[in-house]
Parts: sequence; structure tokens; C-alpha cells
Amino acid sequence: MILPWDKITADLSNLEIIIDPIQLTKLSLDYYHFSPILYEKLKDKRGNLVVRPTNEDEIIQIAQTCLNYKIPLTVRGAGTGNYGQCIPLEGGIILDTTKMSQIPWIEPGLACVEPGVKMAAFDKKAREIGWELRMAPSTYRIATIGGFIGGGSMGMGSITYGQLRDRGNVQALRIVTLEEEPCIIELRGDEVQKVNHAYGTNGIITQLELPLAPAYPWAEIIVVFDEFMTAARFGQALGDSDGMVKKLITVHAAPICPYLTGLNDYLPLGKHCALLMVSEYDLDAFHELVSEYQGEITYLKTAQEASKGTSLLEFTWNHTTLHARSVDPTLTYLQTFYFTLEKVEHFYHYFGDEVMIHLEFIKVNGKTIPAGLQLIKFTTEERLNEIIKYHEEQGAGIANPHTYILEDGGRKIIDFAQLNFKKQVDPYGLMNPGKMAAWGKE
Repeated sequence: MILPWDKITADLSNLEIIIDPIQLTKLSLDYYHFSPILYEKLKDKRGNLVVRPTNEDEIIQIAQTCLNYKIPLTVRGAGTGNYGQCIPLEGGIILDTTKMSQIPWIEPGLACVEPGVKMAAFDKKAREIGWELRMAPSTYRIATIGGFIGGGSMGMGSITYGQLRDRGNVQALRIVTLEEEPCIIELRGDEVQKVNHAYGTNGIITQLELPLAPAYPWAEIIVVFDEFMTAARFGQALGDSDGMVKKLITVHAAPICPYLTGLNDYLPLGKHCALLMVSEYDLDAFHELVSEYQGEITYLKTAQEASKGTSLLEFTWNHTTLHARSVDPTLTYLQTFYFTLEKVEHFYHYFGDEVMIHLEFIKVNGKTIPAGLQLIKFTTEERLNEIIKYHEEQGAGIANPHTYILEDGGRKIIDFAQLNFKKQVDPYGLMNPGKMAAWGKE
């Protein structure tokens, strides 16, 4: 259907609209190019125009306009995702939430924010009263809170607080619907899972309530090891040490270290490393653990020192992939739940340098487990699928980053709560069409 874009633009003329082709391209895409599979599928996808609302009333106006003309609507934050979550498959309007950056209130243990609030900026404000976000991605400096809830799942802090979908990590969401007459719905408690990590397919988030964590002075540390599995066992032991407060436990196999060029002075050639954030109050106990595993500390900054430069966070999680691809653009990655160190050791020896192991330790159902964002020397899609299949056959869980389909990525199931909620709040299927596979197939 050919849409009357001149009239649509006129209907939204009181709002900030972007139609410049260069800006439109930038705001239609994310970091999908980390995947050679997604790159071929998504490289030409564009929205028709971008609208930047500043408040809820303007979002309702945009929603009503989309309904009037049956226009596809895709919501985005800073666009730091990697799976094409915010790339419009069918054109239409892109709703950019970055101007909705107010913090209505922060109190000890809980905060209310608009979706466009940047995570690092929020933490700076929350630390004034001794609190901080529970978890954040490696894109922490530029990522928005709404984008993280809509498209993310875990990150720095997951060693303590698990995944975003764990009960309690999101307290409440306020959304605008795309029903015949758009309305506002507030979801609290378990109801937030209807929208949490749904790629913006079933509600425009306009406000969030998030629980906070006590703010610690986080020391940033690099420890190097002669043997990879010693580094992995050290990471597991630190994760299992309930008496030590930590925020980040990353382990890189030696072949990854040369890609982290900003840390070259601290990563001796051939050594395996752990990049860590540990409470300054626990450093005495931490040093004892390092000695137990024959590690060598090559880098240690206090929280005050670390605040003045680039954080180690930006060499972990998927920033590792970003750094590696800046050196070798043919590399790609996987996302894996190994569950046990035995599986880690098996894959380390089985694949060798074809699959360079990058571990992130996280909490799952109260237990510390090794997860991974391995770097893959990409050759063909067929070989990549063979690698994925072998991991799954050996009992590892793959959250496939080479698909933009919601159900095919991590949990591999139809989430009927999200599907049924979409039927209620988006009966015409206008929100980010093409991302929820179950839609329209019943």
C-alpha cells in the first residue's frame, strides 16, 4: 500500500521529524553487522521517517497517526543492540525515544525513569544518594534504559542480579498501546514480562520503575594466567565467593587479548586474562584468591582512578566483539550458556582457535554459571550452524545472535503471554512487524 507521506508528515508537523536520508539510515539501523547473516538480510531496511517525541501526549499522537494510516511503527533507543531489534523490516515510522530523558524520581532502592534516560547519566545521579543500576550492558555510556529493557537481557551486574527477566529486576512499566484508540496501561510485578525483552512488538514504553543496587566503590582489575582453565576456575571461584561483592567477571582466552589494543600494556602475549570489577572493601580477600590460583595482577585501579578513564567494562560483554571486529571484520560471535566448567573445557579443546572463548559469569537460579560470547572465525553460514548445533548437542544453550526473530534467539519458545498481550494492545500488528514469528500464524 502506498502511503500519503506528505499528509502524514503534516499531521505530525508539531513534532520533531527527521527525513534527511543520512540521518534516516543511521536511525534505521543498529549493530546488526556483527552478524554476517543479519547483514545480508537487513542492510537495506529503512524507515520512512523518524519522529522524536518529548512526552507521553506526543507518543499518543504518533500512535494515533499510525493507526489512522495503518503505518508500521518501530521504537528505538540509542540503537546499540546487535540483532536488528530496532531495524524496521517494513518501513514506516521510527519512534526515537532519546528525547524522553526525564527522571521523575529516585529514592533509596527504587527509581522512576523515562525510556530515553542514558544508563551512565542515571547512575551518576543515583550515586548522589548511594545507589546505582543493578545491571547494564557494555554500551552503558550511550545505551538508554528503555532500549535495554526492550532489547537487552543481561550485562555488568548479572553476576549478582541475574537476568532482566528474573522476577523483581523490573518493577513496573507504563506503555502506550496501538488499539483503535491508543491508551496508557501500567504493568506491575510479573505483568512486566509481557513487554520485557519483546523488541517493542507490543507496547511503547513511556516510563519504567527499576529497583536499584547499593553503590559500591568498584575497583577495576586485570589478572593474567598461564593456563586458560585456571583463569576459568578462578572466575568460577570468585563468582562462588559469596563474601566478596563483585559486579563483573570476564575471562578471555589468550587469542582474544591482542584484539583489546587499549589494554596491550597489561596483557602479556600468550597469557589468558580476567577483567574484573570488585568492591574496594573486599580487595584483601580478593588478593588471597588470586594467590590461590597463581594469577598475576597487571592492572588495578581504585574506583576514583577508574572513573577518569575508559572502564574495563568496555572490553567485556559485546564490546569485546566490537574491539575484535575493528581489527578483523570477518570475525563474528555466539552467545552461550555453558552451565559448567566441564563443558567450557570440552569446547575449548574441541574447537581450538576457530572458537575463541570469552566467558561472562552470571547468576542463574541462585547459582554462578559460565556464559560466553565466543569470537568465531566465520567462514560460511553452514559452518556457523554446525558450530551452533554441536554446542546444543553437548548440552550448552545457544542464544542465537544471528536472527532478528524474537522466538528464535534465546528461549526458543513462543511466549504466549507476550503474544496474547500483543493481540490486545496491537490488534493490527503495526508494532515492529516481522519480529514476532508467532504473530498471525494461529
